[in-house]
Amino acid sequence: MASGTRRYELTEVPEVVGACRDLTRRALSEWFGPAGAPGQVAAEDALLLVSEVVTNAFTHGGVPYELRLDRTGGRLWLQVSDTSPVRPRPHGPHRPSRASGHGLYLLERLSAAWGCVPRDGGKAVWFEVEVPPVPVDPGHPWPEG
Repeated sequence: MASGTRRYELTEVPEVVGACRDLTRRALSEWFGPAGAPGQVAAEDALLLVSEVVTNAFTHGGVPYELRLDRTGGRLWLQVSDTSPVRPRPHGPHRPSRASGHGLYLLERLSAAWGCVPRDGGKAVWFEVEVPPVPVDPGHPWPEG
C-alpha cells in the first residue's frame, strides 16, 4: 500500500465537488486497495464527507482553493481550505427532514475526528476516516459489493 500526501489546487466552479470525489476515490483505491474500493463503508463515508465539506466551502466558505489528502496508517486524512475565516457551525439542532444543513452532523457521525483551523486568511476544514483492512479471499482479490 502506498503512503504519502496529495495536494490539489481547486477552482471556483460547480464541478469542483465531483472532481474532489474523483481525486479522493483514486487515492482511496491506490492507498488502501480493496479496503478503499467503491462499496466499502469507509470509502463511501469518505466520499460523502468530501462532498459535504467541499460543497460547504463552495457555498458558505468563500472560495475553496485546496484539497489535501494524507494517508496516516489505516486512516485517510482530508482537508479542504477556503478563503473565509468563518468557522463552520450548526444552525440549530439537526433536523433530518430539512433539505440541507446536514454536513456538520454527518462529519460528527461518520468521521473518526474532524476540525477547523485558520489558514492563510481563511480556514481549513479537515476530517479523518478509518479505513480498516478487508479480509481478502485469494480466489477473489476484490470484495464484492
